[in-house]
Amino acid sequence: MTEYEEASSRATTHELSLARNTTSPGHVTPRLHLIVALLLVAGHSASASPCQFESQGEGRVAAIVDARSVRLDDDREIRLIGIETTATTKQALTSLLAGRDVALRGTDDTPDRYGRQGAFVFVGESDISVQATLLAQGDAIVSAEITDKDCAAALMASEAEARRQKMGSWADPSAIKNAESPDDILAGIGRFMVVEGKVLSVRQAGAMTYLNFGRNWTRGFAATISRRTLPAFENAGITLKSLENRRIRVRGWVEGNTGPRIDIRLVGQVELLGANEPTGVRP
Repeated sequence: MTEYEEASSRATTHELSLARNTTSPGHVTPRLHLIVALLLVAGHSASASPCQFESQGEGRVAAIVDARSVRLDDDREIRLIGIETTATTKQALTSLLAGRDVALRGTDDTPDRYGRQGAFVFVGESDISVQATLLAQGDAIVSAEITDKDCAAALMASEAEARRQKMGSWADPSAIKNAESPDDILAGIGRFMVVEGKVLSVRQAGAMTYLNFGRNWTRGFAATISRRTLPAFENAGITLKSLENRRIRVRGWVEGNTGPRIDIRLVGQVELLGANEPTGVRP
């Protein structure tokens, strides 16, 4: 279990106990699962106000452009940062934001190459971001692009709780890929995926370090880390060689022509797992 999951588990023990008392013994309805997940998000917001960055203005949502972009009534296009989408994200986003007044927060309002302003989106006076709500419902995946430690931890905790409760996309047994099944991962080339497994070896070739999950280096799954990314891992107290024989979870865009690869550019793309967690199985 990761440190994010341990923290969120402790935070929700009491709420889960109350939820079970309102239903049949040992049974918690999906609706109560969602309530508990949202209580967790609210708890993080109240205690640390994560992701409460500088104001980037306000507006009313005039249109849902795609699964993580909206257009405001002043014609600004906003991209929800911090998440990657699932099959249900657009529908959930429409339910949450269509026609709603929103506030924007972030660290940089410079438009991307598509003219979109990246931001955390808050409905009305809420302290809970739309991103956190989507994650708590299982309607999005953490992208690991947020480098602020408190904000990143809160987003990961929301996702971890949704996984535990099998909310949204996490109800699918194949939502987390098993590193020992490279063909399943390779079938998702060009998609953002979450993969779990044991690192069998750590090898360096030129400016690239390979975390190999298979014994056949050309066919097995591997995570690649360039030399320029090493200082970030060192600053986080992680030496890549120490990952050998460790169970980890990685997330990112799948690429590769033979064996599947995920390029690790941010420390947040890697989570250390407990020794007893079985590969490919959600908590």
